[in-house]
Amino acid sequence: MSDSETIIVRDDGFHPQGEAAEVTLAPDSSPEELVDHLHRSLIAIDFPAMTDGRGFTLARRLRALGYEGRLRATGKLIADQYAMARRVGFDEVEIPADLAKRQPQEQWLARADWQDWNHRDRLAG
Repeated sequence: MSDSETIIVRDDGFHPQGEAAEVTLAPDSSPEELVDHLHRSLIAIDFPAMTDGRGFTLARRLRALGYEGRLRATGKLIADQYAMARRVGFDEVEIPADLAKRQPQEQWLARADWQDWNHRDRLAG
């Protein structure tokens, strides 16, 4: 795997980059703009920094608006954020090959049980 490649992370592990997104939304995209993209089959949402969570909100809004296509998080995400990405509606995460080397598939798979872990259930006892 060369450092210029990108890897797609799904619940079953790493996959080679396949279909390109029809559009990549910036984290500061307006809610009004989201409606214009509901017909697309694959939308990517950019995360310019691992500390920038606006992409999670965009994903949730797209799903609430009825978007049924694939949602891909792309940019600076880490394995610890995978479960949150899946919970808000992302289907997959695109990471650079150099990150895949530092955080191998096993680290991402450890977060693939995103449906089993619910902090609200844990708080309720």
